[in-house]
Amino acid sequence: MKKILFGATAAAAIAAGTFGVVSANATSPAAAPAAAVRADASSGNLQQSTHLTIEAATKAARATLKAAEQENQRVSVAVVDRNGNTIVTLRGDGAGPQSYESAVKKAYTAVSWNAPTSELAKRLANAPTLKDIPNTLFLAGGAPVTAKGAPVAGIGVAGAPSGDLDEKFAQAGVASLGR
Repeated sequence: MKKILFGATAAAAIAAGTFGVVSANATSPAAAPAAAVRADASSGNLQQSTHLTIEAATKAARATLKAAEQENQRVSVAVVDRNGNTIVTLRGDGAGPQSYESAVKKAYTAVSWNAPTSELAKRLANAPTLKDIPNTLFLAGGAPVTAKGAPVAGIGVAGAPSGDLDEKFAQAGVASLGR
């Protein structure tokens, strides 16, 4: 019994000593951080890019949805930035469940190639593996938004009975940004 008690006491003392060392290390000051690396904007290492504001993206999406509603079409609309990140999506009343994802992919495809997706769909005849690129959809309904000739956003529409209608509505959204 004495051996067990002595062993337990020794284990407790070792544990307390270890805890004290860990506690002491946890409260000791951290080493000084390394010098911060600074980028010199004048050296050409940085570049500014143009992006749609959320207000502009919402304006375009609403104009797109309104154009579709005027023709009694139930669609979803997506506006993505230059990098393909979704800025805003609107799912119109009665739009099919597949239309949301399709609209995002059409917008992404349009901005990625800076071309309407109807034109890009025609390229599949010569390059059928284009359709294998992730997150793209080579069906009519996507339109790029450009500034100074460069793509800054994409508008995608899905849900109308034809891609031509989807693209017509997407173009209405692009046109709304010029007003």
